[in-house]
Amino acid sequence: MKLLSSAVALLLAALLIAPASLAQEPPKPGPELDVLKKMEGKWDTVMKVAGAESKGTYTSKMGVGGMWLVGDMEGEMFGSKFVGKSLDSYDAGKKKYVSIWVDSMAGAAVMMEGTHDKEKKTMTLAGEGPGMDGKPTKYRSVTTMKDDDSIEMTMYTGDAKEPTFTIAYKRKK
Repeated sequence: MKLLSSAVALLLAALLIAPASLAQEPPKPGPELDVLKKMEGKWDTVMKVAGAESKGTYTSKMGVGGMWLVGDMEGEMFGSKFVGKSLDSYDAGKKKYVSIWVDSMAGAAVMMEGTHDKEKKTMTLAGEGPGMDGKPTKYRSVTTMKDDDSIEMTMYTGDAKEPTFTIAYKRKK
């Protein structure tokens, strides 16, 4: 009987606490997301990798309650259709920008985090994801918003000093 009354007391406590936690306000987009909002839009892309160029498009908009920049990339890579999706936000707990990238060439995500330099208009992220051989690889990206209509992203893999690839984004008018 004592066990039953303890279980009832625990259930009652949970029921009393649940409405209070549900009443809490969800997080709201902070000023840190302004840098990501500038990347909303439709873009033409030119990717340079291994001496070759490929063209594509990138479309992005703030979504998920205004908390994430959601992007879709389409193009060709090495003669095959290429599709990618990005999710970018600011993690207030970590005080870092976070990025998740998935594409049609890998079955696992690249996850990175880092900082934004307001003076240089540059975001630098580092993390890990699958390499071309499928094994975990380090990634580092440097993205510069040259102006409101041009962005350049440079990606480094492993301990490379030279870029693995670059992508130039030009806003469609």
